[in-house]
Amino acid sequence: MGERRLVIDHLKFSYDGLFNVNELYSVISGWFFEKGYDWHEHMNQELVTTEGRQVRLILEPWKSVTQFYKLIVNIHLNLIDLKGVEVEHKGQTVQLSQGTVRMTIDGYVMSDRSGAWTRKPLYWFFTMVGQKYFFRDHFARMEAWLKSDVDDMYNKVKNYLNVMKYTYQG
Repeated sequence: MGERRLVIDHLKFSYDGLFNVNELYSVISGWFFEKGYDWHEHMNQELVTTEGRQVRLILEPWKSVTQFYKLIVNIHLNLIDLKGVEVEHKGQTVQLSQGTVRMTIDGYVMSDRSGAWTRKPLYWFFTMVGQKYFFRDHFARMEAWLKSDVDDMYNKVKNYLNVMKYTYQG
């Protein structure tokens, strides 16, 4: 396999309040679908405790941008102490969750995604020299592309959660 280079290291986001879990998941998955990413869900775990539900998701969307480069985003989503609440919004009763959202995002650029240039030591050497001295601008473009995509997704999730302004009388 090729080399994974860490570009975005632990971009964190935390939110405490009311939100719809299904809509949050749809916002994240819909954004990646819109941008042409493929999707892999490593973990989807739920634990019910006396404080509320604990949900842990590990998502790994990726996008093959060229035959050589692949963009990988790793998302750890922890939903802590979720409690179901009913909120009245514009005259209708809406089912929401009260709890904490913690999201951590890592971004990687993977070179030689098919592994063709790392099978033999001589090929690996030529690949490393070529990437370091001749094709540096290609990696920089992939890095900028990944940063732009992660920033856009981060802001979309942040805006979604901050726009959810419901009042809870409990």
